Amino acid sequence: MTTPAGPARIATPADLDAIVSTFTSAFLHDPVWGSVFPDERRRAEQAAVMWRVYAASALRYPWTLVTPGVEAAAIFIPAGGVELTEEEAAGLEGRLAAVTDAGTARAIMGVGEQFEAVHPAEPFFYLTILGTHADHRGKGLGMALVREGLARIDAIGASGCPVYLECTNPANNKRYESVGFVARDEIVTAGGQVVTTMWRPAAAR
Repeated sequence: MTTPAGPARIATPADLDAIVSTFTSAFLHDPVWGSVFPDERRRAEQAAVMWRVYAASALRYPWTLVTPGVEAAAIFIPAGGVELTEEEAAGLEGRLAAVTDAGTARAIMGVGEQFEAVHPAEPFFYLTILGTHADHRGKGLGMALVREGLARIDAIGASGCPVYLECTNPANNKRYESVGFVARDEIVTAGGQVVTTMWRPAAAR
């Protein structure tokens, strides 16, 4: 696979703490992933538990891209892959309940179940988490990672692969559209937040 030049590198296990810190900061006030942790005083601590599970699991694939200092991170799950192993998925609700409460943990899991229920049937790369630490917003770091990830995906094989995501903040829809994503559907969470699913077709050859 040809790796285009750019600001990204593939994350390693040594980056895990920094990735968790970046995601925790990035989503602290997200319409979905902020509000689903209602205790604002403990939100960062609680949410970090969830981000650690997802980030650690994704590192088994060479598709977590980070900026040199992990100011931003993007997790792509390759076609045919899964966000969490069966064991990780089975244990997540209990981990969340241990730092929140049973009702909050179930609500968080419910959002993920809504997302999974509408995943496309055809193979796709999944841009599952993209975040820039709040201290580094406004520099274009996150979208630079997306562009490089898309370039790497387009370089695979003869026909590339489509890419799918869920945008939990409407303010970001246009950013994704600027790199070729189009709105596919909408999910309304139990809390009333609107999530836009988006699709980028495989690159033409």
